[in-house]
Amino acid sequence: MSLDRKDFLHLCRLSRLEPDASQQEEMAQQCSRILAYMDKLAEVDTSGVEPLYSPVIHECAFRDDVAERRCERSAILADAPNTDGSFFIVPRIVEGK
Repeated sequence: MSLDRKDFLHLCRLSRLEPDASQQEEMAQQCSRILAYMDKLAEVDTSGVEPLYSPVIHECAFRDDVAERRCERSAILADAPNTDGSFFIVPRIVEGK
């Protein structure tokens, strides 16, 4: 398939591109070469090929959802600037009761 200047400018308008007049001819030729390559790919016989959704085989990464304690409270509170031994102590930021 060949892409003429009128079709190229129409595609530019649809895609909101505004190439300079000096670049339009070169870009139109590049688009024509891309379309020609797509036509060439369309000629390939793929009747015996299964559809492929991804070229990489992904293994299922599911695991059992089991709660486990990874850190002790004392280790977590050790870096806090102010605690009561069980909870973080933070400055009051809301006025009132």
